Amino acid sequence: MRRTKADAEATRQKILCAAERMFYKKGVPNTTLEEVAKEAGVTRGAIYWHFANKTDLFLALYEAVPLPHEDMIAREIETEAFDTLAIVESATSDWLTTLAADEQRQRILAIMLRCDYDNDMSAVLVRQREIEERHDALLELAFARALERGQLQEHWAPPTAARALRWMMMGLCTEWLLFGRRFDLVAQGSEALQSLFAGFRRVPARGDTSSRLGPN
Repeated sequence: MRRTKADAEATRQKILCAAERMFYKKGVPNTTLEEVAKEAGVTRGAIYWHFANKTDLFLALYEAVPLPHEDMIAREIETEAFDTLAIVESATSDWLTTLAADEQRQRILAIMLRCDYDNDMSAVLVRQREIEERHDALLELAFARALERGQLQEHWAPPTAARALRWMMMGLCTEWLLFGRRFDLVAQGSEALQSLFAGFRRVPARGDTSSRLGPN
């Protein structure tokens, strides 16, 4: 019986879902393709039809659900709207809300955080770094615009502000996912972000209208 594209895609999704479950349960290094095939109810040959090896499967899983970097890139931080800091803060806070409600996203991010990226898995680390660099570039642009518009404290260099935000986000997500979700990610995470952005934001002196005016 001839397989259709829909059949092939359904099989691919079954394999990805099985890999997600097994990688989460046993870790990537301790999971074999035979175990993934058994969990998916397919042959090992079916896996090789779609994926060259376990690294290729892991990369496909990594790209199946947007992680913080992609989500924040997708938001309109390059908009011409004036309050750039508010846009970045809102996008970041919204992502915490999305993570807290999405169990699949939680599992995939936890898999990434637990993975040993030596040897074959180094290809995933390269992909993560590419995304991180693109993400940081867009955040730096947003902070640079805020600085130009008199919104960002002058002692914050845009690259430093971008890194500080990324470090806070990764710290929040890592602690929440790997140490038993011991705090309210949305409430306490948003509170921490509010404090960070309060430290970013320049409070204009009385009579100073530069931070409230748009571009000339």
